[in-house]
Amino acid sequence: MRGGTSKGIFLRRSSLPEDRSQWNGIFLGIMGSPDPMHGRQLNGMGGGISSLSKICVVGPPSPDKLVDGVHVEYTFVQVGIRDASIDYSGNCGNLSSMIGVYALDEGICKASSDTVRDGRATIRSFNTNTQKVIDTTFPVSDQGVANLDVPEATVAGVPGKASEIILDFVEPGGARTSRLLPTGSPSDAIDIPGLANSVRVSCVDATNPTIFVRQSDLEKALPVNEYYNQSPAAEQTVSPVLESLRQTCAVRMGLDPVAQAQPKIALLAPPAGTADVDQGVDIAIHALSMGVLHKAVPMTVGLCLGVAAKIPGTIAWDIVHPPHTGAKRGVLTRIRHPGGYVDVGAEFGGDGSVLSAKVVRTGRRLMRGVVWW
Repeated sequence: MRGGTSKGIFLRRSSLPEDRSQWNGIFLGIMGSPDPMHGRQLNGMGGGISSLSKICVVGPPSPDKLVDGVHVEYTFVQVGIRDASIDYSGNCGNLSSMIGVYALDEGICKASSDTVRDGRATIRSFNTNTQKVIDTTFPVSDQGVANLDVPEATVAGVPGKASEIILDFVEPGGARTSRLLPTGSPSDAIDIPGLANSVRVSCVDATNPTIFVRQSDLEKALPVNEYYNQSPAAEQTVSPVLESLRQTCAVRMGLDPVAQAQPKIALLAPPAGTADVDQGVDIAIHALSMGVLHKAVPMTVGLCLGVAAKIPGTIAWDIVHPPHTGAKRGVLTRIRHPGGYVDVGAEFGGDGSVLSAKVVRTGRRLMRGVVWW
């Protein structure tokens, strides 16, 4: 199934062995990993980039989660491409948007008077990786089947229009570290070997832990624009610095610095040029996923940025405030990424906790069948 700007294999939990130690080999075989020489995953269902090398394992909720109103439970798996890494440390916002659809398709739960209102179903899922609840709302037919072909919404990086899927992360703060600001501060100065100046970062944990760094801080010493344009020479210079920064911040956040999937790192910049003004852009982002510059923005990173933009003292806050034209839109923050634009929303409680982070996605069923591993 496609969810947002990602594609993944959705498996029923009951189709896998009870012994989870057997899962990794199955997932690697399904995706065609490792592929150290070519990185194309031609022996499997992967597509050679991180956004196409993902698996969701889906099943009914545990009894205690069922009592809490959860309809479906899932585990997200990020599968390495050139290596045999399997990462369970985070979640995928894009594929999360299709968990409710899959749950209805597979009969894990049913559309009922409790879940359907005005022709749209809201399915509550529980992500085991982050221990967080996510709601998805989408159109359904009179028979209770998800209708994904209503021309309601577009997603940057995906052709055409499709049904609007509202993805709502409930209380997303502290998804991995149990703290919205894992270092205890909205920003920190980090010294990196090879850079004369310290780099200011914001480490924020909402939906997934992310390290935000201001692009201009790196431009003083690194060919950042050439890196964005995929210059091999610039990549050899910039990539090791970003990975060193990511690992240093991971330790400060209490996370494993070796795990590439979490935390992620992203470069931020203010709106630039008349096009950004015309589009009401609040902030621009270039994000990395598994060490590679992402062609769009991982949705959990986009949602985390939407939260960060509303926390005084973060790099995102400083860029967005004083407000640009996008602030007139209300609760939404408009983000420009390499694939286009996305609007994200974040709602805070009176005590400063994050109540909700929302974004619109679309999705599509691609096939149903068996896969050899």
